[in-house]
Amino acid sequence: MLIITKKNAPEEALDQVKEYLVSNGFDFHQSTGADRTIIGVIGDTHTLKEQAIATMPGVHQVVRIKLDE
Repeated sequence: MLIITKKNAPEEALDQVKEYLVSNGFDFHQSTGADRTIIGVIGDTHTLKEQAIATMPGVHQVVRIKLDE
């Protein structure tokens, strides 16, 4: 799962997303660009509620990655 932030999202909004992930037992990798940050969620994300993350402050888009098995 990738979480893409809104342009120039405040650090407090990013912290809220990261705290949500950690409290639900997930790790993440953060890639910070000039305008946006992408948070890659590590682990089996099928239990994460995409809509709950998408409505958090600072989140622009949530992309669930489905792997072919």
